[in-house]
Amino acid sequence: MRFPLQLLLLAFGAVPAVAQDLGPWPQHSMDRPVPPVVTPAPSATPGAPPSDAVVLFNGQSLAGWATDSEKPAGWKVADGYMEVVQGSGGIHTTRAFGDCQLHVEWATPTPATGESQERGNSGVFLMSRYEVQVLDSYQNRTYADGQAAAVYGQYPPLANVSRPPGEWQTYDIVFHAPRFDTAGKVLSPARVTVFHNGVLVQDNVTLSGPTAHMRRPPYRAHPDKLPLMLQDHGVPVRYRNIWVRELKEPAP
Repeated sequence: MRFPLQLLLLAFGAVPAVAQDLGPWPQHSMDRPVPPVVTPAPSATPGAPPSDAVVLFNGQSLAGWATDSEKPAGWKVADGYMEVVQGSGGIHTTRAFGDCQLHVEWATPTPATGESQERGNSGVFLMSRYEVQVLDSYQNRTYADGQAAAVYGQYPPLANVSRPPGEWQTYDIVFHAPRFDTAGKVLSPARVTVFHNGVLVQDNVTLSGPTAHMRRPPYRAHPDKLPLMLQDHGVPVRYRNIWVRELKEPAP
């Protein structure tokens, strides 16, 4: 079947592409402000915090963490890690964050016990609302949007790159908080990118709202910054080397 040239132009070439706003600076302008200098982690320790990071857990104490009752966090600290103590409840940072780059290292118990969601379950909650699932997903079948590195209940990871239980794993997360107008209407939803053990598994996905089990609640207006939370799901999951870099809006 042949189509008239005019129809082909309308279908494929008539709508101009929307270019990203590159700002007012001429290309290659020497007057354009340069990025700040940040010292990266030493090459021998690639997961170490860069110079502009806020260290949330240094392996020695739970200073800067609390429970929902605002009591001191009751998790175990030993040998450079913190470990969930069943029944003590989730813990959250006493400092609030919005847009950020987050680095978290975690390990599930060995030997593994249980199956599906009962094996190595915990979670990293950005703004205490938006969960990147922590789970022992090494040879452990569960629902796709609930395995390790899933945006819980919304997006399965692009790949399962889980290491065996007991081995340390990494999440490197880039999070953009939702924006609301003064009436509480969503101006832009939350977005998240996740690298699991160095592999891209969530590619700037748009969240439908807060994450939850068996439901998808809508957005409700909240502050621009809220604490980061780690979940107590009754399993002694360990965490170490947690740091965050606050991301600022690009300069105009």
